[in-house]
Amino acid sequence: MTSLDLTGDVVDLTRTICDIPSVSGDEKALADAVESALRAFGHLEVLRDGDAVVARTSLGRPTRVVIAGHLDTVPIADNLPVVVDGDVLRGRGTVDMKAGVAMALHLAATLTAPRYDVTYVFYDHEEVAARLNGLGRLVRNHPDWLAGDFAILGEPSDGTVEGGCQGTMRVKITVPGVAAHSARSWTGSNAIHSAGAVLDVLRAYVPRQPIVDGLRYHEGLNAVKIEGGIAGNVIPDLCTVHINHRFAPDRDVAEAEAHLREVFAGFELEVTDAAPGSRPGLDRPAAKEFVELVGRTPQAKLGWTDVSRFAALGVPAVNFGPGDPLQAHTDGEHVLVPEIRQALHVLTTWLTA
Repeated sequence: MTSLDLTGDVVDLTRTICDIPSVSGDEKALADAVESALRAFGHLEVLRDGDAVVARTSLGRPTRVVIAGHLDTVPIADNLPVVVDGDVLRGRGTVDMKAGVAMALHLAATLTAPRYDVTYVFYDHEEVAARLNGLGRLVRNHPDWLAGDFAILGEPSDGTVEGGCQGTMRVKITVPGVAAHSARSWTGSNAIHSAGAVLDVLRAYVPRQPIVDGLRYHEGLNAVKIEGGIAGNVIPDLCTVHINHRFAPDRDVAEAEAHLREVFAGFELEVTDAAPGSRPGLDRPAAKEFVELVGRTPQAKLGWTDVSRFAALGVPAVNFGPGDPLQAHTDGEHVLVPEIRQALHVLTTWLTA
């Protein structure tokens, strides 16, 4: 088992944990190393569920904050082991999100008396189906382990606070037709042609840009896949348009669905997947202090992250971590060393000021 030095240089730690295999479903070696390293520190209570590891202080502080990050990555693409190129770490997981994980591990080990009680959460299976998500499993099995007044998810955010997250909903609209020989097309009804009416709705749709708790979200409604057709000489009798809706956190899942049914009135619509968003919660005292310390204007998270799972527990959460989120999952994934150090400095100052 690889030994982790949690009190040494955070950049070296980032490189080390990136080089331990941890593609989704293969997190055990990294989880074992994380658990073993954390158990060496007497100020932490360490808990484990599957390949999720939780460490927490119990100092009797009136406020508890949660700092969380996922251990897994998407599959590598010839981009491990990590390559160090000056002030750049290149390799799978460097930005999404081992730099954020290394930061949290270093804090857990070195901050023996933070001004808030802190729970550190390192979990598995974030990059795959939601039903496998390790944080979701902790929500189901041990919600008390995640209790807190405010949470930070160390996802890459370019060192800016990204508040809350959008909800996401996937639906499919099935348009019927009547099959016929293509040589006598007038005897049938072309479902693909009829689906053009669905695309017309999408082209004309103007997404909302609501302001929620001071942050502007930009919604989206887009076709992401079309299926239809039987053979090259058959008029199709069905066409299905798959649509993804990203909605601001001032709407819940039921409201988002009602909106889509209104937009696509007259069409057969089926919801295939949905996850709620999360309000920023920047009005909470711990959050306000953190945003002021970062010193940059917070942004809305235009996407879905696991902050939504904290919101479901009544814990407001934000995204904050080193690295450009546009680098996530790319073959050239990388993170800048100064960004790791700066993000660590911000969190250290916030927890000890």
